[in-house]
Amino acid sequence: MSLDGWLLDKLCDPLDKGTLWYVTEENVLLNPRTGQVYEVRGDIAVMLADEATVVADDERARLLALPGRYTGSQSA
Repeated sequence: MSLDGWLLDKLCDPLDKGTLWYVTEENVLLNPRTGQVYEVRGDIAVMLADEATVVADDERARLLALPGRYTGSQSA
């Protein structure tokens, strides 16, 4: 399942309030600035900082290279 475009336009990182990169192939939300990854379960984004994982720089680069889109109104 994937996240609805309307919802993606509303989402931001709960910690720094910045945009996220929605990786469609892996169904995760990545903060490209911090490397925090938020899981998407079904069609629900788990935006809890305690449940996020931090990925290494090489994994962050890999995720950013995959197809996806930024959250927030500028992603249109």
